[in-house]
Amino acid sequence: MIHVVAALIGKEGKFLACRRPAHKARGGLWEFPGGKRETGETDETALARECREELGISVCVGEKFAETEFSYPDITVRVSLYFARQEGGVIALAEHSDARFVSPEEMKKMPFCPADEPFFFLLGEREKKNTFQGTKK
Repeated sequence: MIHVVAALIGKEGKFLACRRPAHKARGGLWEFPGGKRETGETDETALARECREELGISVCVGEKFAETEFSYPDITVRVSLYFARQEGGVIALAEHSDARFVSPEEMKKMPFCPADEPFFFLLGEREKKNTFQGTKK
């Protein structure tokens, strides 16, 4: 089991999605930014590090939004998705081939990593209630 932390970075009712490079596992699929938690790290520390390393931004990690597990043919992952607010830097892709802010409805039409797909329903429900922290419609 690999523990992955991911960021739900919002902007005007949309959320940051990043596209995996073609040469990596699940290449070409979209995902929420983040990565593997290293030994001795908390989820929050790992997520801040991953955003700094992969996106060149600093984030303030907030509450956990949701968590899910998924088994791919090669690995099983537990994904913990956290609210995060960009506090500094400009997005510069070091690991991904593309990044954009998309709505939960747009996500459903994009080829996302299967491990992230369970979050779409929760995002849509929360968006209907307009209860996202730090985002505006």
